Amino acid sequence: MDYSLVIIGAGVVGLACAERFSRDFDSILLIEKNSRFGEETSSRNSEVIHAGIYYPNGSLKSQLCINGRNMLYEFCSNNDIPFSKTGKYIVAVNKDDSENLSNIYQNAMNNGVNDIRYIKLHELNKAEPNIRACEALFSPSTGIIDSHRLMYVLEAKSIANHCDFAYNHELISIEKINGGYNLTIKSDDEIFQISTELIINSAGLESDNIAKSAGIDIQKENLMISWCKGNYFKIGHKSKFGINHLIYPVPQKNYSGLGIHVTLDLSGNLRLGPNAEYMNSKVKNYSVDEDLKSSFFESASTYIKNIKLEDLSPDYSGIRPKLQKSGEPHRDWYISEESDKKLPGLINLIGIESPGLTSCLAIAEYCRKLI
Repeated sequence: MDYSLVIIGAGVVGLACAERFSRDFDSILLIEKNSRFGEETSSRNSEVIHAGIYYPNGSLKSQLCINGRNMLYEFCSNNDIPFSKTGKYIVAVNKDDSENLSNIYQNAMNNGVNDIRYIKLHELNKAEPNIRACEALFSPSTGIIDSHRLMYVLEAKSIANHCDFAYNHELISIEKINGGYNLTIKSDDEIFQISTELIINSAGLESDNIAKSAGIDIQKENLMISWCKGNYFKIGHKSKFGINHLIYPVPQKNYSGLGIHVTLDLSGNLRLGPNAEYMNSKVKNYSVDEDLKSSFFESASTYIKNIKLEDLSPDYSGIRPKLQKSGEPHRDWYISEESDKKLPGLINLIGIESPGLTSCLAIAEYCRKLI
């Protein structure tokens, strides 16, 4: 075999797998169709370290988010990766929101997020005087991270452990052979094959198609991904609002998104988003429609005092790979070693949306235990 392991996709999860497996395995290759790491979902998100509040008890999202959060804070501290444990307020603005807030609190406690707590309104008013709420929860273990620096460090550590990287290389097909797999790869106008014992499919938006190329009936197994676009708007005049924490409204039904919330980056710049727009076609369109400004403003004005339409301007967007279709109930990540499908040594990671960034190190550890 040419390699003991090939990882497909250099998003943050693929990079975390490269770093983790390169400690134990020789001859690892990571292939990525783009020119560098994190060109898609991993660089187009809120850069939030989630606490594990919302996800169903016992789900992979819940377990790996909580484990990954702790691992990520430690990893950042040990590797000079900028982060800030800002904390997050989840705010209710009416009676219906208050009822849902109670459910969120109970779910968080069931998941083991024991530091979340109800706060008095005078405490919220003191901490965030420009936020409007009738009731609120505070999560002190939520934070923000420099995701690009994280990916750079994961790549550097993997290279130091002799993992090879092949950017501008696209996987065309996977063929099962005795003891492993043949991969057909395209680079520029050249098409060639390599062999490997193990594969990790961490291809993000294309992970279902990679599974299909290995011979899995993704329609029968209900593994077809829907693309869901999330747009962001900048909030200008950040000093006008003085917001120092993440501010989240009560989430949308079925947790299709966590609502148009306020995040800040490590420089203190404020943004609103993301919304959740299921896409009719799988075309990577990252433009932000100016016409969305009014809906963002209407949402934000329910909980941000004195915000004006002119405070908002288009920022950026990202596309998330979701296993649930629009209107369907929440679905967990699909992380599976496929021996039961007669594909031993193939690990599929499908539908890895939020909290994938938070969970990246824990996902890598989970995959390592599957081998």
